[in-house]
Amino acid sequence: MINIILIFLYLFVGLAFQKIKWFPTDSYKLLNKIVIYICLPALALYFIPKVHWNNQLLFPIGVTWIGFILAYFFFGFLGRKFNWSKKLTGCLILTAGLGNTSFLGFPIIQALYGADGMKTAILVDQPGTFVVLSTLGILVATLYSSGEQNGVQIVKKIMFFPPFVTFVLACVMNVLGFDFHEWIQFVLQKIGSGVTPLALVSVGLQLRFESRSQHWKFLGLGLLYKLILTPAVIYFLYVIVLNQHSKMIEVSIMEAAMAPMITASILASTHGLKPRLSSMMIGYGIPLSFITLTVWYFILRFI
Repeated sequence: MINIILIFLYLFVGLAFQKIKWFPTDSYKLLNKIVIYICLPALALYFIPKVHWNNQLLFPIGVTWIGFILAYFFFGFLGRKFNWSKKLTGCLILTAGLGNTSFLGFPIIQALYGADGMKTAILVDQPGTFVVLSTLGILVATLYSSGEQNGVQIVKKIMFFPPFVTFVLACVMNVLGFDFHEWIQFVLQKIGSGVTPLALVSVGLQLRFESRSQHWKFLGLGLLYKLILTPAVIYFLYVIVLNQHSKMIEVSIMEAAMAPMITASILASTHGLKPRLSSMMIGYGIPLSFITLTVWYFILRFI
């Protein structure tokens, strides 16, 4: 419960800083860089070497891959049909295609499903959400941002993207059965824990609750996809088509229904992909997701 309260507290701190005249208005850019270049790599090096693989793990790992790829085709189709700008399309792919499967997901799954549920939640987040963000996410952010970049530039940007580099290193460590000394793990865990407060304060600094915003219809469409359509697709594939019924499947669907990912919003913002809309996806998506998650929980429990 305390983690859920902290979500709103950090957002409020960011909003409060907006009202302080002497506080730098672009300070969120520094926070974004700290999250992407320091905190995320630390999380990869801490968690991924500890993952133990088997075929059943493909279900939770596949959640984000399915959701993101569908978002790419869904919003790509709408973008072409309605002549949206590349920045708008890229923003919706990133923010609606990636869910907040860690800070929002972990405390909720812990409360509802206990320690066993957390094992599944970590798989959804690390080899799922985290890897998609570090590969397909940075690819989309690069392709849809302003300016023309060739294939070599894009591949170079991915290959030298710090979270991706550390992910590859962490995978090598996993294969070799190697992990850092306990005190190094402790340091990595502490550095990685900075993701949530820094990212949420950054979002709060950028958030604008504008009643006349031009982004309202796109906000509604993005949240419809993330909170309703994505978990519905995962439910259909896993439960109806593949006839899978287990706590792992329930947790996977609940994680699919989480609000948009904070770091994806930051990635979109740093690449100039509609920063206002990306922050609105977080600011409105998180509180609204508590309602939709309740609905999904009862659907999974009683249907």
